[in-house]
Amino acid sequence: MARYYDVHPANPQPRSVAAVAALIREGGLVVYPTDSGFALGCSLGNADGLDRIRAIRNLDRHHHFTLVCSEFGQLGRYVEMGNDVFRAIKANTPGPYTFILRGTRETPKVMMQDKKRTVGVRIPDHVTARALLDTLGEPLMSSTLLLPGRDDAPTDGWSIAEELEHQVDAVLDSGDVGIGPTTVVDFTAEEDLVVRRGAGDPAPFEG
Repeated sequence: MARYYDVHPANPQPRSVAAVAALIREGGLVVYPTDSGFALGCSLGNADGLDRIRAIRNLDRHHHFTLVCSEFGQLGRYVEMGNDVFRAIKANTPGPYTFILRGTRETPKVMMQDKKRTVGVRIPDHVTARALLDTLGEPLMSSTLLLPGRDDAPTDGWSIAEELEHQVDAVLDSGDVGIGPTTVVDFTAEEDLVVRRGAGDPAPFEG
């Protein structure tokens, strides 16, 4: 049964956050809040966790997962960035953006797009999400929580815990989840960088 942790939005209780981080380290799959909705997350290289996410969301093997980081300094280990890209991303993070870049040798192979060897990365502007990432000490392999056959993403943590009680190990809820998808910026594209317009202002990345 999924454990439910209700924490304060401005000062999430460290004990609860640490308990969720411990479950992730043990190979668990958790639901956590971000600035663009609830997300499913598991530890780096956790192939079983990704399979569980695919089952929950009814995804195929070609779905691209996102590497969610706590701070800009973590990105350089997992993705390649030239000076212009470095400055553009740094100026717009944290925030509701997903950036597609070429992965490095440190990027989990299960996450990268086979031919291009690209991966999506993001740094959420959300207190609880970043507290979890800071406590964990490494990025999460993640996917937005969108359930099959639903038009809208769920926004109530307790209801998620009840519905997915046998499919996830924990739900971390601070009552302040964001609404709307991230804006996706593909720095490997030859032309238009913005491939999806969402909660983040696309203007900094448009010609």
